[in-house]
Amino acid sequence: MAIKRADAILYDIDIREPLFDYLEERFGKTRMFEEKNIGRSRADVLMLTESQMIGLEIKSDADTYERLKKQVRNYDKYCDINYVVIGKSHEMHVEKHIPAYWGILTAYYDGHQIVIEEQREAETNPKRNQDRQLSLLWKSELSHILERNKLPKYKQKSKKFVREKLLNKLEWEPLKQQACEELFERDYSIWNDEMEKEEL
Repeated sequence: MAIKRADAILYDIDIREPLFDYLEERFGKTRMFEEKNIGRSRADVLMLTESQMIGLEIKSDADTYERLKKQVRNYDKYCDINYVVIGKSHEMHVEKHIPAYWGILTAYYDGHQIVIEEQREAETNPKRNQDRQLSLLWKSELSHILERNKLPKYKQKSKKFVREKLLNKLEWEPLKQQACEELFERDYSIWNDEMEKEEL
């Protein structure tokens, strides 16, 4: 690592590895995905636990807030909780650019290593959308949930139709748990092949 001073500017590339170490230590069993599309934005990091989706948007010392308003709207559609991860230069201003329920993690160099500290705990996102969250599932995964709950297979129906049926037939909390399990166990090595087959 080239950083030598405690006041050094941190870039995105400096923050990611220490951030992942922090998240794994704090949350335990997780899966993390970088640069995934959510709505009309690209999420820096989506972290999946066994029960929730967590969004993390990185604003390093070299970044601006130019796209953050739109990014917040898109993270809020999909994620259960969200964090903005900032360099120290943003500490005085970032709260003006994010909702009160977003958490804040600060990254800084302490003279020996890059440290990640929670400045504000994230609260449950009140704008998360159940249908949007289910839309992250592939059709094969939705079919597996139908099967687990002894519901018709709806083989000729669209993903949207199946999502609506699941939301109407099942209580949200067990459905959400099953959706997280499907995402957690997914073989992401076949992501591109599956996305080519998907119909929204």
